[in-house]
Amino acid sequence: MRILSKSRLAATIALLALSCARHMPWHDEVPGAEVNLAFTMERNLIELSTVRVNNHRGRFLLGTAAQRSVIDPSFPPARHHALQLTAKETVRLSPTTHDLGGVADAIIGAEPWGTRAITIDYHGGLVTFQKLGIHPGMMKVYRFDHAPMIYVNVDGREVAAIVDTTSPDTIVLPRAERGRGTARITIAGSDFGVMDVGYANIAQARVGNRLLSKFMITIDYGKHVVGLWRDPRIAL
Repeated sequence: MRILSKSRLAATIALLALSCARHMPWHDEVPGAEVNLAFTMERNLIELSTVRVNNHRGRFLLGTAAQRSVIDPSFPPARHHALQLTAKETVRLSPTTHDLGGVADAIIGAEPWGTRAITIDYHGGLVTFQKLGIHPGMMKVYRFDHAPMIYVNVDGREVAAIVDTTSPDTIVLPRAERGRGTARITIAGSDFGVMDVGYANIAQARVGNRLLSKFMITIDYGKHVVGLWRDPRIAL
C-alpha cells in the first residue's frame, strides 16, 4: 500500500472536507454572520463548554424548548444577566431562578437568541448562533407557534413533538401513567424502526437527544421554523 507524504495527506483531507462542505446546509453562510460555540455531550445532554454566564464558568445546558433561561439559586448572583458567547460576543439573559438539583448551573433557553437562529451540529460538537437566520436548503422544515416542534411518526400516526434538548431520551409520549414501551419511529423520512420510548403525564410529546442527534437541527426563533437535515456522518 502506498503511503502519502504528510503534505499530500493534508491536501487530500482538505479536498475531502471541501467536497463534503458543498453538500452541507450551511456551506454558503456569510462570513461573520455566525458564532460557533463548542459543546460536549454529558449524560446525553448538550453542555456548552466555552460560554460564561455573568462572566462565570459553570455547567450550562442548552434548552431549546425553554422560553426563558433558568439559573440555579446556588450560582453567583448578578444584578444584570448576560451570556458571554466569546470574548467579543455577549447577549442578554432574562432568566428565572429554579433549583436544578445539581444537574446544571443554568439552562440556556430561547431568549438570548432573540429573533435569530441556532444550528446544532451533534457530530461536530458545535452550536452555531446564526445572526442572519437560516437558509433551509435541503432541510425538512416544520413551523411552530410556541415551543420549537416537529412531527414524529409513531406507529403510523403523526405526532407533534417539542424539540427538547434537555431530554436525554428518544421520545416521551403523553399518557396518564409514567412508564416505558416500544414504538416504530420515523422522522423526516428516516425510519428508525422499533425503539424504546417513554410515557409521562405531559400535555405534548417531547423528542430528545437520542433521536435529535441523528440530525443537524436549525431553530429559527424569529421565523418560527425548525429545519432537520439527516446527517449522513451519523449512523442510524
